[in-house]
Formats: sequence, structure tokens, C-alpha cells
Amino acid sequence: MGITAADVKKLRETSGAGMMDCKKALTETGGDFDAAVDFLRKKGLSAASKKAGRVAAEGIVVATTEGNTGVVLEVNAETDFVSKNDKFVAFANNIASLIIKENPADVEALKALDFDGELNVDQALSQLIATIGENMSIRRFARTEAETVASYVHAGGKIGVLVGFDGDVDAALARGVAMHVAAANPRFIARDDVDADTAAREKAVLSERAIASGKPAAIVEKIVTGQMNRFFSEVCLLEQDFVMDTDQKVGKALGEARVVSMDRFQLGEGIEKKEEDFAAEVAAQIQDS
Repeated sequence: MGITAADVKKLRETSGAGMMDCKKALTETGGDFDAAVDFLRKKGLSAASKKAGRVAAEGIVVATTEGNTGVVLEVNAETDFVSKNDKFVAFANNIASLIIKENPADVEALKALDFDGELNVDQALSQLIATIGENMSIRRFARTEAETVASYVHAGGKIGVLVGFDGDVDAALARGVAMHVAAANPRFIARDDVDADTAAREKAVLSERAIASGKPAAIVEKIVTGQMNRFFSEVCLLEQDFVMDTDQKVGKALGEARVVSMDRFQLGEGIEKKEEDFAAEVAAQIQDS
């Protein structure tokens, strides 16, 4: 059976694989379209495994809401170029929508979910890796449900924020708080959320510093109390100066409303990146393609 340009074009559009790979797949399977699709999927899984050892610290953070449910998701790739790839961005957005709908328990459960009726999420990711030619990973996500949910994405997907509120919160105010979280990076929502070990460690450091200054014990206690209050105002969302109105704290701006969840993902945080110059990076991709 002859392989036509139209056959190759159709397979390329369906699979997202390269032209030569599509032609080879059709040739190897005698022009059987479905078998050629399977051939490419198998090849994609093989290609993905070869790339699995590469550090993927770039990519995109997606934050979105549907009704009273929201999700923030980080999907990583090797280079910043991929974060602007339409297929990669569409994949990340589709995964975010799937998380909102299906509420998987964790990333492993997410990978097992049906993606398009034929592939599960993990298989779809492997196919995308084969198509684009970089290692990729679904690193983490957070999902929340609340009376009001606000999301915010900064710098084209470098930072994503999701905040859940109980109580009547104006949409503009809710988004403003999400923007504040992106800018100020609070570690806790409120003072009561600061764990005992963190508070004790901070108090110990401040106490030693005050004692070393030679102040009397009674004065040391007052100094430490004041400095702990300053510490809480720096790390707790509700006690921070609101970036949208620095004359008031975030908690005061919210009035009776309550923040019940706060998630802030910064792209690649905590991933040890391999230092590699641009020329070497391009050469490595050419070699593996």
C-alpha cells in the first residue's frame, strides 16, 4: 500500500509527531493508520524514558478557578522556550481543568486519570515529551473549594496563587489578596497558623541577640515581644500591609471574611538546576533529537 503525503499529514496532525517519524510509522505498519498511531505512542514512551534523567526546572505555573473551586498547578520542562509552546500550555491548562473536575488525591492519582478517551494523563505526557523533545513532569498541584476562590498568575506563569475565602468577598478584593500573596509571599495565613517550632526558634534567636546587647532581663522580654510581633507581621498574610492599600493590613481589608486556604507556587523553587551554557544546551538537544 502506497503512503501518500495526505496520510503523513493526517498522522502528523493526530499525533503531533514529526513528519519523518510519521512517514516511518506508516511504512512500518503497512499504511495502517491506527497501527501507526500505536507505533508512535510506543516510540514516544521510549523517547520519554531517555529524557527522564534531565533536570526539568522551567515550565509553567497555572492557576485557575471554576465556580467555587480552584487549582494551582506546576508542570515542568527543561527550557523556558517550552513554556511558550502552544501544545505545552494547552496540556497544562487541560490538566488543571481535569484536576478541578476529578479531584485526584495526588500527582500519581492524577497521572492515572483518563485524558482524552484513549490515553491517560501519564501516557499523554509521554507523547508530549516525544513530540517536543524535552523532559517534562507534572510536579505538584493544590486544589481548593470555598465560598469564594481567587487565582492569580504572575509573569506569564512564573508564580501562581490560589486563595480560598469564607464570607462575602468582593471579586476585586479577592483577586487583590491573591496578587498580594504573589508579591509578599507570606508563609502563614494567621498568627495561630505559625507552628510552635518556628515561633520558638525565632524567639530563641531574638532572645540571644537581646541578651548579648547587655540589656536587663525585664527589658529583654519587652524587646523580644516587640520583635516577635514584627516577625508575625512579616510572615502572616493577615498582618501584612496590604500591597493594594498600604494604609491597612490585609486582615482589616477583608473585614469579616476569612481566608481558609492559601497556596503559592513559584516555578522551579526547590529544584536544583544544572548549570549549562546555551550553546551546550542546544547541542545536547540536537544530539538527542
